[in-house]
Amino acid sequence: MTRGSIWLQLIQFALPMTVGLIFQQLYNTVDSIIVGQFVNKQALAAVGSTSSIINTLVGFSAGLSTGSSVIISQRYGAKDEPGLRSAVSTTLSLTFLLSVVLTLLSVFLVEPLLRMQATPEDVLPEASTYLRIYFLGLTGLLVYNMGSGILRAVGDSRRPLYFLIFSAFLNTVLDLLFVIKFDMGVAGVAYATIIAQFISALLVLLVLTLEHAPYGIRWKELRLHLPTLRKILSVGLPSGIQQALTSFSNVFVQSYINHFGSACMAGWSSCNKLDAFLTIPMQSIALASTTFVGQNYGANQLPRAREGVKKAQILSVGITLFLSAMIMIFARPLSSLISPDADVLDYSEKFIHIMSPFYFAMCFNQTYAGALRGIGKAKAPMFIMLFSFVLFRQIYLYVVKLLGNNLNFIALAYPVGWVMCSLLLMVVYHRSELCRSETQPANS
Repeated sequence: MTRGSIWLQLIQFALPMTVGLIFQQLYNTVDSIIVGQFVNKQALAAVGSTSSIINTLVGFSAGLSTGSSVIISQRYGAKDEPGLRSAVSTTLSLTFLLSVVLTLLSVFLVEPLLRMQATPEDVLPEASTYLRIYFLGLTGLLVYNMGSGILRAVGDSRRPLYFLIFSAFLNTVLDLLFVIKFDMGVAGVAYATIIAQFISALLVLLVLTLEHAPYGIRWKELRLHLPTLRKILSVGLPSGIQQALTSFSNVFVQSYINHFGSACMAGWSSCNKLDAFLTIPMQSIALASTTFVGQNYGANQLPRAREGVKKAQILSVGITLFLSAMIMIFARPLSSLISPDADVLDYSEKFIHIMSPFYFAMCFNQTYAGALRGIGKAKAPMFIMLFSFVLFRQIYLYVVKLLGNNLNFIALAYPVGWVMCSLLLMVVYHRSELCRSETQPANS
């Protein structure tokens, strides 16, 4: 990514990432569709209401994966082969260690977390079952994310995509088999998910093991290299903490929704599934900008890195505005794919129409945060996102509660956080070393 057309490189990197994230999102979305269509709205509410809890742990590991990707992409751009091998070895060792710790921790915290978000009694048993099974398979998800992060850091976003597509189709087949044929309910979709995730993890590990390049896995050399670990944690830990705390704060947002009953919970879940697909392009472009900035920063090409951020921003906003319009127009038909229940559809359509006009605001905070992480400045995005998505959002919800707990204003808790975060990150980015250095022409 240190030479050639910036537009083409961003698109070539982000497009497979977009398709990959779509299929990754299909894991949980297919679970929701199957239980929404073939079980009942309580089952849909159970699966959907666990998303914030799951994303707390997944977000933490994804943040650490970002740290690994930044260090790997910088060393790859600088052609530092010994440093690259050290980063890969440390990344995989850290992943296996985290898998054990997070699995044990999460299984014991299932019921307290569900109680914390005021899960209704008619939803609690199935939500608890789904979470426990899901967390038992957490290793597959963590290993796949870390392994695919290594490949993407060196510009290979295609092979992780192929494995993900295969495992997503497998997950769908197993969902249908376990729920319709064996009548296993939410337990069936949970087992289907973790089986598919383990297979995708094994495929990524196989590719890295057979790879002869410096970023391939050398199992005999697998260990934690402390200097490299410190660098990975300096970038990844702030991002991981930010993502984990942001997701954890959404547990409290979910508690506000849960007070309105299972139909509202199911409608919120349906809206969130569509929301997740709409935000995928901006996330992919942000990840592309992180790798793009990381490689050009490592190669000391700061003007080119700046130009990449500008073009990523234009691309992200344009695509998101188009998708926001589409989801508003087709809100009810899209929601009906997840659940046919009329009450659920009413709530889902309501939430979509409230939130969709604000999605473009998220593009700015995603791209700026990605660019700052690409130059190793991960603390500023962490603190700003924690303030905007946790503290500011909770203060907003508390005020809404004092004013009567209006559902429309509760739904706006996400957009107000997006806008606040984007404004603050815009200021920090333009004061960073990327924007302070002298400009030179970049190849566009």
